[in-house]
Amino acid sequence: MKLSRALLDSACHATSLACRFDRPADTVLAEFFQRNRQLGSHDRHFIGDTVFSIIRHKRLLETIVPEPDTRRLVLASLLKFQDLPLKEVASLGMTSDHAWLSRVERTSTSDLAPAIRLSLPDWLWQDLQSQFGNDRALRLGSALLTPSSLDLRVNTLIADRKDVNEELNQSGIAACVTPYSPFGIRLEGKPSLNQHALYLSGAIEIQDEGSQLLGLLVAPARRQMVVDFCAGAGGKTLLLGAMMRDQGRLYAFDISAKRLESLKQRVKRARLTNIHPQLMGSERDPRIARLAGKIDRVLVDAPCSGLGTLRRSPDLKWRQTPTSVNEWVAMQSRILQASSQLVKPGGRLVYATCSLLAAENEEVVAAFLESQNGRFCLVNCQSVLEALHIQLDTGPYFRVLPDEHRCDGFFAALIERTAAA
Repeated sequence: MKLSRALLDSACHATSLACRFDRPADTVLAEFFQRNRQLGSHDRHFIGDTVFSIIRHKRLLETIVPEPDTRRLVLASLLKFQDLPLKEVASLGMTSDHAWLSRVERTSTSDLAPAIRLSLPDWLWQDLQSQFGNDRALRLGSALLTPSSLDLRVNTLIADRKDVNEELNQSGIAACVTPYSPFGIRLEGKPSLNQHALYLSGAIEIQDEGSQLLGLLVAPARRQMVVDFCAGAGGKTLLLGAMMRDQGRLYAFDISAKRLESLKQRVKRARLTNIHPQLMGSERDPRIARLAGKIDRVLVDAPCSGLGTLRRSPDLKWRQTPTSVNEWVAMQSRILQASSQLVKPGGRLVYATCSLLAAENEEVVAAFLESQNGRFCLVNCQSVLEALHIQLDTGPYFRVLPDEHRCDGFFAALIERTAAA
């Protein structure tokens, strides 16, 4: 694609809007493209890649670029991280840009502090280093700088994974089965699937492999009563419904009417009839009280910092702070306490986040269990997955990380209500 100064200006404008970090970057980009309909698909692809590259490497770029402003950050990103040759990048700028771009091209980053090299805020780097150790934190930080793959989940109610994988490859989309999830397919690149026959028929849904594994931990049975307490966009709800073979009763609770309306359309496409969306005002909604002690399985995919998803949402590392993490923790504790009231004796609850931080994960679970005086106990996640022939060395808690498992960072705890409680 031939780059022009007009396209460079558009990329700079979009970057300046996204780097305010007052809203999610993908939302900002969607609105930008809505206002600039003259941009073709290649132009939008270039602008999107450029914006996300700058957000991923923002701290490093601001360190190695002299007098950094938006235009210089864009030019440096094209040179350093988007593999454009110096001559082409310099031709997009002014004559005076060649000298500093040449210095940036030659700049070695190996001697920079890890937080700068990995473009992480100091507080987050320190937390990861403390939790995982220096070497693992370095590997994890590097993995978080790489764009995520596009994973699909096959709707096994209406399609077979092997057949879907073959059909995708025959249609020119490079695909392979995921290593852990028995429902998953991983694609090369980011092909558009919205109009693909498999998507329109409900045979596939876009869902990260780590997210699929959370559904397997819930392990709902056909005629059970199940609750997805924070259903959100509904990806896990659809998985649970399919695992129940469209039998039993699956309640999808959420505080957003808009998200639940979107879920209804996805449920229809997936050909599921056992899902019942439920709008709630808060975790103390009377609708929840009516189900207290009646539910076999509860999934709590808790609202969180999202720091395990930095490969696809790198702006989160600049939008979250230690203060916001503390606010998430308080909310997570309230939600876990409220949702636990639904679980019947012998029933199970999966508490999950897409955060990397122990404060949102193990510490929330430990505080909950301590408050319950033996009413709930921890179940070993690894043993549950092994029974499903999924070989993941996770230990008592479930954890997948992008550097080792090539999926988003997810955490989960499996908690059982004791029969005597």
